[in-house]
Amino acid sequence: MKKKILRTSIVFGVLTGIAIAFLVLNFYATLHKSILIDHLPKIKSSELLFHSSNHRYPWIIKRGDSLARVVQQLHIAGIISNPDYLILYARLSDKQVVQAGEYWLQRDDNSLSILEKFNEGIVIVRRLTFIEGWNFSQMRNYLHSFPQFSQDESLSDSEILAASKISIAHPEGWFFPDTYRYTGADETEDILSRAHHKMRTQLGELWPLRASGLPYDEPYEALIMASIVEKETGIAAERARIAGVFVRRLQKKMRLETDPTVIYGLGVRFNGDIRRSHLREKNAYNTYKIRGLPPTPISMPGRASIEAALNPLAGNSLYFVAKGDGSHAFSDTYKEHKKAVREFQLN
Repeated sequence: MKKKILRTSIVFGVLTGIAIAFLVLNFYATLHKSILIDHLPKIKSSELLFHSSNHRYPWIIKRGDSLARVVQQLHIAGIISNPDYLILYARLSDKQVVQAGEYWLQRDDNSLSILEKFNEGIVIVRRLTFIEGWNFSQMRNYLHSFPQFSQDESLSDSEILAASKISIAHPEGWFFPDTYRYTGADETEDILSRAHHKMRTQLGELWPLRASGLPYDEPYEALIMASIVEKETGIAAERARIAGVFVRRLQKKMRLETDPTVIYGLGVRFNGDIRRSHLREKNAYNTYKIRGLPPTPISMPGRASIEAALNPLAGNSLYFVAKGDGSHAFSDTYKEHKKAVREFQLN
């Protein structure tokens, strides 16, 4: 009798061991099974080629999403077959934290490899570039052209500044033109916050290095000047020279008389040509009428233009005129300036 019980116990133990081994093998086999992405819909966006291909598909984890929610979404989408196994494995391996962002799901991925990506935050990183000389409206239009950042397009400038927690009276000029990296977890406010912080950092670094005797009472006035210099020339060697002309005009209480401020003041009314009526128009940005600087910047200046505004080239020139090739002719007197205008613009 005892032998029979022993044999039964042995058989039961063997069968139990086989069953456990089968469950464990099935558990790991399921986790190592390739995910399914071929049935997923094609991405319809301006970034189609970048987003997807025959062997990969983008997957977004939103801020605040839990592992359980993410795994359930993957199961509903038909990408993984057993969400419970993946959740159990994550608990056993202490990988229950998932990081927000956009991830590539690839054909050769399995449940374990995508969990590793989600846990370590191996997200897709993209780049966008704000161009020197853009105004805030152009910057917003470009940013909202990305589907990821289009949801805030209807917000006013003041509303989007508030959402970005940026405390400034006017947005113009306060965002540094540069290339910024972003992930699928970023929102419009994140990009604006970074660009604003970088502009404040640049201005903070350069202001103490300014030349003496400049007609600026605060860094913001240098930012306004830099934005004008940025719009006046695309030639690096001319920036400090043009800044020098404007600084000397301010010091002599002369009007700046610069076309880019007039164009900015016209806004959407500007159609490519400045008329005499525009130069006679009274508004805060018409530097043919006002004395001193306009009330705000007119564009996003780059670092080189800020440096030029803070360290203008010394000299005697008070005038300059476009030569038609992108460069300018500089003059010390109005008589010389009129001659240059005749030579380069009237003839």
